Amino acid sequence: MSFSVTILGSNSALPTSDRYPTAQVLRVSERFFLIDCGEGTQMQLRKCKIAFAKINHIFISHLHGDHCFGLIGLISTFGLLGRKNDLMIFSPPGLEALLRPHLDFFCADLPYNVQFVALNTSANVVVYEDKKVIVESFPLAHRIPTCGFVFREKQSQPNIRKEAIFKYDLSIREIAAVKERVPFIDEDGNEVPQSEMLIEPPIPRSYAFCSDTKYSRKILPFIQGVDLLYHEATFLDALKTLAKSTGHSTAKQAATIAKDAQVGKLLIGHFSSRYRNLSVLLDEAKTVFTNSHLAREQDVFEIHR
Repeated sequence: MSFSVTILGSNSALPTSDRYPTAQVLRVSERFFLIDCGEGTQMQLRKCKIAFAKINHIFISHLHGDHCFGLIGLISTFGLLGRKNDLMIFSPPGLEALLRPHLDFFCADLPYNVQFVALNTSANVVVYEDKKVIVESFPLAHRIPTCGFVFREKQSQPNIRKEAIFKYDLSIREIAAVKERVPFIDEDGNEVPQSEMLIEPPIPRSYAFCSDTKYSRKILPFIQGVDLLYHEATFLDALKTLAKSTGHSTAKQAATIAKDAQVGKLLIGHFSSRYRNLSVLLDEAKTVFTNSHLAREQDVFEIHR
């Protein structure tokens, strides 16, 4: 099953001619989660050939415009396309109050329901869960209440080895028990090693999204060991004083978080428009964490097992 992140927007508050405000799509076990929804998100979804109908859950990190100005247009387009499925939007408190007048005025006849889920911005909380995926939010250190998100695959059951089924003439009930790791005893009274009975499942994959935040080591426990980390890197470290005062991070600080959290790969984004050449930000990050990459529009990052 695919586990990938598609970058729709990588810039900070001011878009440029080729960089959009923050938005990403995470694909996990054929689920498509939209993370933040800056202006132009629906245009980028089309460019990346991501089907609108597959997006049923949107996660908004905070209520600054460059992370949610694309919502009303996207919601309206969903309606024009005849959407029927409910749309769930997870965000810090206040988004529904902000959007409701626009929905009532521009989208009064939507053929589907929009459900708002207010997040706890001061605690680590499970906010979504199904058979395949679990999503947690955790607090970030920005100028207003802001959440980061961690998306994790759930551990799947091991598969039974076909040769074991035939060798031991296993019944359906016995197969189910073995897959639950109940010890199997053969006719001679010997316990059969599980390695002979089972094919171990792949290790679950994980992705952490750290939107606008100043450098904060408090997030380390929440993102420890994830396969892929997105962490904002608005400025170069020469502007770390400005970064701190505006609630943002530098490329070096993002890489330090990645290194100390022992993540597999780092994506940096939310770039200030002052940087036309983003390689300077990447070079700075790589001095601390070698496996660093730029989050650029339409790039797709896969996590393989």
